[in-house]
Amino acid sequence: MSWLNSLSKNEKRAFAGTFIGHTVDVYDFMIYSFLIPVLLTTWSMSKATAGSIVTYTLIASLVGAIGAGLLADRYGRVRILRWTIALFALACFACGLANSPTQLAVLRIIQGLGFGGESSLCMVLVMETIRNPAHRGKFSGFTASSYSFGWALAALAYSVIFSWLPPDWAWRVCLFIGVAPALMVFWLRRNLEEPEAFTRTLAERSQTSPLKTIRSVFSGRLAARTFLCSLLSGGMLGAYYAIATWMPTWLKTERGLSVTGTGLWLAITICGSIVGYAIGAWSTDRLGRRPTYILFALGAFVMSIAYMLIPAPMPVMMVLGFLMGVLMQGTFAGVAATISETYPHEIRATGYGVAYNAGRVIGSVFPFMAGWLASGHTTLTLAIPIVAAVGYGFVIVAALMLPETNGIELDAIDPVKPSANPAPTVEHPMSHAVRNAAD
Repeated sequence: MSWLNSLSKNEKRAFAGTFIGHTVDVYDFMIYSFLIPVLLTTWSMSKATAGSIVTYTLIASLVGAIGAGLLADRYGRVRILRWTIALFALACFACGLANSPTQLAVLRIIQGLGFGGESSLCMVLVMETIRNPAHRGKFSGFTASSYSFGWALAALAYSVIFSWLPPDWAWRVCLFIGVAPALMVFWLRRNLEEPEAFTRTLAERSQTSPLKTIRSVFSGRLAARTFLCSLLSGGMLGAYYAIATWMPTWLKTERGLSVTGTGLWLAITICGSIVGYAIGAWSTDRLGRRPTYILFALGAFVMSIAYMLIPAPMPVMMVLGFLMGVLMQGTFAGVAATISETYPHEIRATGYGVAYNAGRVIGSVFPFMAGWLASGHTTLTLAIPIVAAVGYGFVIVAALMLPETNGIELDAIDPVKPSANPAPTVEHPMSHAVRNAAD
């Protein structure tokens, strides 16, 4: 763990702040998946409608990410990050006041605007603040692991609150407490500094129009790489959303688990996902970004089939759930590094917001498709792995076509030629030095 001890005070604050911020952000987003079974009954809502609310939220996240990225490239990562955190936290609280699927959908769209901006800016802030490229993949993975902690927090809150309160009140309380992240705004204001890379190029940014910034993301070689980064993130997010959104419902309706049993089962899967992020974080620096994506995507696809389709006893299913968590979330470990290593400083926040959140839009279709398939076309047990297989196929195709960026210096990235080695080879010329430094 010498790589962690080598951090400066500002690097530690950036890592801690973004980790905590993203954790509570994910709670606000993921708590809805636990509330779907109650809302289906409370509002007589179909599974397709429940899935479409997730889709609307994720589409809104693209708009929020692009807007926040443009503002962050001009005015600063930390400043805009504060506003995005406040927006999604307040919107989550408002969701607890909804009295119909339509009202909830509108409020979740507003929440999605903040969610998209926050999740992108957190990753860009960490990637730009960390100085040593040999450890960038590790921080990409460990920062991304906050997703699992947020998921775990949602599972814990769901189990505790529904054990204490009747369902009609419990689901609202789960959303009300999502306002807590707004308190982080005050900490961020006092403790986080803008990355040196941002302040150094501030004069250039002030002269660039938002339209030109957007255009740059799709110019030259960046056009193809933006598409591939979107396909990469869209595949892994789509598979994850399909599994995570419908897993609580599947556990309750197909396996007949109680609220407590569902919470325990999910806790095991989430523990596996935390381990997966750690393994993926090491692998993405040691083996490279591309091999890590391919290995974890193949493993996650196989494990999703085994987890959903094998009629195994409870102890075996717990082991399979742990392994699925490892493989499913390990796929994400290097994505923040890969996308950040694609764009130059002056358009990085916008580029990241476009690429990753266009992937969210791609992924947003997956929970809807799983719900649609389960609404009269097949069972939820089959719908989930079918949809997940498509997502992991996207990941493998994108990983095969993207160049390896492991070890690249962010300062060396050119807007037109973002990689020093454009050939899509697995072995980057700096990888030997990176591996030595990583050890």
